[in-house]
Amino acid sequence: MVAQARQLLAELRAPGRAGWVDQFLAEYSLSSEEGAALLGLAEAYLRVPDVGTADALIRDKLGRGDWRGHLSDAEGVLVKSATLGLILAQSLTEPRGGVLKGLVARMGEPAIRAAVGVAMQRMGEAFVLGRDIGEALRRADRGANRDFRYSFDMLGEGARTAPDAEAYLESYAKAVEAIGRATPSGVDVHAADSVSVKLSALHPRYEPFQAGRAVPELADRVVELGRIAKGLGVGLTVDAEESERLEMSLSIIERVARHPALAGWDGLGLAVQAYQRRAPAVIAWSAELAAATGRQLMVRLVKGAYWDTEIKRAQERGLTDYPVYTRKTNTDVSYLACARALLGERDLYPAFATHNALTVATVLEWAGDRRDFEFQRLHGMGEGLYEGLMTRRQLAVRVYAPVGGYRDLLAYLVRRLLENGANTSFVHQIADRDVSDEELLADPTESAMTAGLTPHPAIVRPGEIYGPTRRNSAGLDLSDDAVVASLLEKMRSSLAKPSNAGALMDFSQGAVASKAVENPAGGASPGHVAEATRQEVDHAIAAAVSAQPTWDLAGVAARAAILERLGDLIERDRAALMALLVAEGGKSLTDALGEVREAVDYCRYYAREARRAGAPEPLPGPTGEFNELSLRGRGVFACVSPWNFPLAIFLGQVTAALVMGNSVVAKPAPQTPLIAAAALRLAREAGVPPGVLALLPGGPDVGAALVADPRVAGVAFTGSTASARKIARALLEDEKRPIVPLIAETGGVNAMLVDSTALPEQVVVDVVTSAFLSAGQRCSALRLLCLHEDIAPGVIEMLQGAMAELVVGDPMDPAVDVGPVIDAAAKATLEGHLAKWRDRIVFQTTLPSSLSGHFVPPSLIRLDQVEQLDREVFGPILHVTTWKAGRMEETLSRISANGYGLTLGVHSRIAAAADAVRARARVGNLYVNRSMIGAVVGVQPFGGEGLSGTGPKAGGPHYLPRFAVERTFTVDTTSAGGNASLLSLED
Repeated sequence: MVAQARQLLAELRAPGRAGWVDQFLAEYSLSSEEGAALLGLAEAYLRVPDVGTADALIRDKLGRGDWRGHLSDAEGVLVKSATLGLILAQSLTEPRGGVLKGLVARMGEPAIRAAVGVAMQRMGEAFVLGRDIGEALRRADRGANRDFRYSFDMLGEGARTAPDAEAYLESYAKAVEAIGRATPSGVDVHAADSVSVKLSALHPRYEPFQAGRAVPELADRVVELGRIAKGLGVGLTVDAEESERLEMSLSIIERVARHPALAGWDGLGLAVQAYQRRAPAVIAWSAELAAATGRQLMVRLVKGAYWDTEIKRAQERGLTDYPVYTRKTNTDVSYLACARALLGERDLYPAFATHNALTVATVLEWAGDRRDFEFQRLHGMGEGLYEGLMTRRQLAVRVYAPVGGYRDLLAYLVRRLLENGANTSFVHQIADRDVSDEELLADPTESAMTAGLTPHPAIVRPGEIYGPTRRNSAGLDLSDDAVVASLLEKMRSSLAKPSNAGALMDFSQGAVASKAVENPAGGASPGHVAEATRQEVDHAIAAAVSAQPTWDLAGVAARAAILERLGDLIERDRAALMALLVAEGGKSLTDALGEVREAVDYCRYYAREARRAGAPEPLPGPTGEFNELSLRGRGVFACVSPWNFPLAIFLGQVTAALVMGNSVVAKPAPQTPLIAAAALRLAREAGVPPGVLALLPGGPDVGAALVADPRVAGVAFTGSTASARKIARALLEDEKRPIVPLIAETGGVNAMLVDSTALPEQVVVDVVTSAFLSAGQRCSALRLLCLHEDIAPGVIEMLQGAMAELVVGDPMDPAVDVGPVIDAAAKATLEGHLAKWRDRIVFQTTLPSSLSGHFVPPSLIRLDQVEQLDREVFGPILHVTTWKAGRMEETLSRISANGYGLTLGVHSRIAAAADAVRARARVGNLYVNRSMIGAVVGVQPFGGEGLSGTGPKAGGPHYLPRFAVERTFTVDTTSAGGNASLLSLED
């Protein structure tokens, strides 16, 4: 086995054997500045429609890096010619003149632009077998290519709209028909060329919560393709995608395999990712399905292509562990274990997709004389590995070959280069002459055992990503049907026992709750509330004044421990709290879970920060003197919170004030008192003493009485700018009252700037997420989309298609994307805005006729200019306008002129453009190439400036000191007879 692997290595490393891509990876490591720049240029250049942005992208990506240093070392004509073009292009970005720059200048930027375009197309040709299936089949039938089988992948990483999905389906069908016509009759289906199918390309909502619709519809579409493929003797393999869609994928494959019309057809297959912990179970499942349906199912074994995404997603979702292995050696061992399992299943036709010589040799050793399997490699990579073996050992090898326009290869290209160009990959290492044969042929099992089969030490579990001082809040795997079913059962059980809220002082409820709390979705009321009276306001403040000194003296450590217990209790009662968030606040399941986690994060983060910021700080001074600075509570804090985050913002304010030694009187929004009452009961259970914390449900009159009371030493407020102004004035009316801090977070006219280098599919996903989820009722929600005019028509068309796929309805239904707005007043305000702009409405999502709550359709309004949106529109309404090339900074200035400064988004592949916006934007949170919502405590501290708030930012390191006063303590240590420490110094 080792001898066979050494022979393969020798063949691979022989002069002239490396293919174009192997040469490229050898010359431009993706860990180098040049490699990363090329990757960025290739990903974006071919889709840029305007020359100004194209030139800016070239300057941005090629302006840095030592391209000249690669010219002498580069192997191969293509790599050398591409490198020369890059040197010429870079010369235009150099500040100083010279012979080369003068020559290039005479050639002109159009010539350089054309040269870069040709270089990018050459890269495309290296990865894409053909721009259409006809060209791909012609290239596959030439020269040495004829020795290989092919699996054609019609490029398309994911449909965003129903027309996209129909177009991809048509593309797959045409590919199957073309392959069938080109396949000689009588050829075994496993020996014929085949098609690889991405389920995400065939449905715009291939998502776990949409499984009820997506699974049967996708199964029907794959069956439709299967009918054609069966009739023509062509195979279909369903490609693997992210782990959270695995169960959906298997359900679809099972439906297809059991369909009567496809009985007796051995052309169906699936891909299994060895980096997934569930890979062996999927192989066992596949064998059972094959036996049950009387067919031989093809299984393509791959390492996996979404590893980095899986790691990040698990961390973001707060899962207990990763669905993938975190060590490469563990994945290698898993691959070998899966390979052995495949070779032991006669009802499966194994396809081993690998570029690793040791893996190939191992499989050949285990297979012995068997030949009812095949190897697979990627088009453009791993050339030279199999050619000799095909002749010597009569092996079958299939090439996985993308087909599509070079502009469509972008996501595929980046994924393949990152996967195979990483420093730890075999493709990268074999190109590195410093890596010995012994290192390349090291037994992964021995490496895994040496590491004790442990996870990678640099990749801690999702719960530990914030280090030893703060646990990440625990999430739920909502892609697991069993988890969701259990959660819903607990939530409904909790709602069966109606909640009550009243003036809670010393944690004993005052008046009997008699006013029903409205369910904004039109369902049953989740409970009742008794609004606080003026007498109860006075009583609560008096109790808080009395309790505060003792609470302050308890010390930071004791208060921080209570906050940590509170975080644990919130996780314990997660289902009950989520139920109230859905029934009282109109939250979707995803939003409700996110808010519970945010509340937990506030508790743990402020506990940690209090220990840091609240610890006494020794100060320097003259000898013989002790100086120390400490923070102490201000007194009674009034916390006035909004309805859009009735748990997270409510507890964020309350816990910050409490942990710094203040007592708190909290007034939740009148629409959401039940969730606040539940949170306060948990605070009492966690150890907050009587009198330190009180709840005062009610409307504006309760809030006005609270902030006007001179015994209140500080106010934390989240809400409208107009309400913040009223509070500020009230705090200054009494001339005898001390000047007290107002910590205010208000709204914003939040915009997103999109230039022509942005990937439209990514833009649309982030726009829909930012503007319409949570019914647009987030402070950070996107209100104004500013598109580069050259890409605006296409992006708007795609955005409309994505909006058409949104599901509006009862948020207790997991399939619902957009729930209700909070109440009738909010709905009326939004409908008034839509009426004002009725002639400019481009698109609205259709509302089901059965809805009875406060629902507003997600809407898109076209504006002529930025200035037409002069106020915050708090709901699922997005306004779109355009800007001309070269005017991004001017557009930013016009956006900033409205005085708001909360959130801003930028979508651009030009780093200099993002840097320029960062330098000039006056906003609290700037997001680049991602959505604009979902700020995480301690990661993206949240809060704005200007009309959007006073600062400091909630969930950040400067927030807690605002709730405290600073005191210094000075002692003359020589007063008792001299400076002993100074006098005792030795020479």
